[in-house]
Amino acid sequence: MIIDSVEVGALQVNCYVLGCEETREAVIIDPGDEAPRILDLVRRHDLRPVKIINTHAHFDHILAVRALQAAIGVSFCLHPAEQPVLEYARNAVRAWMGYDPGEPPVVDVWLNVSEPVHFGRQTLEMRWTPGHSPGSITFVDHAGRRAFVGDALFRGSIGRTDLPGGNLRQLLGSIRSQIFTLPDDTAVFPGHGPATTVGFEKLTNPFFEDETD
Repeated sequence: MIIDSVEVGALQVNCYVLGCEETREAVIIDPGDEAPRILDLVRRHDLRPVKIINTHAHFDHILAVRALQAAIGVSFCLHPAEQPVLEYARNAVRAWMGYDPGEPPVVDVWLNVSEPVHFGRQTLEMRWTPGHSPGSITFVDHAGRRAFVGDALFRGSIGRTDLPGGNLRQLLGSIRSQIFTLPDDTAVFPGHGPATTVGFEKLTNPFFEDETD
């Protein structure tokens, strides 16, 4: 699998591009802003995106979706529990960033966690990891031992839960049951900041420091 990323937007979101080496089909995870830079990354690897798959719909993760839909006709996919988050995104940008981004993107496909994401010859399992937001999804590449966790888990921290739809207890439960059950050497690629591993976070993350195996 081809994997590359670019940090975009004022809140420095990690946008990931995953591609199939054989077919050149690709998915884009969390295109938060700066669509031209994301398209440059796609072209650099000679990829053909077939889906935008978002971990969640907070505004800093979706601001480039409409531009990418218009530029390359790619489908936008999201968990249905994120609909109210998506609908609020315009107001959130006004409040946080001081400008009007226009209408939020239109969802083409509502994700069902029981159905894997396919692109080319690659497959990602979806795991529902709510708590940071109601419909947060973790995308797992079992073959490569990688997990794209959005804002659920960070190196040494977890996602904030004080935004509408957030729930600390739910988030901690999601991490324990859906992320920490992956092999310890699974690479964790978060929505912000550096990558980590499942094993490292189980041992060192302060939100889980009182837990033992």
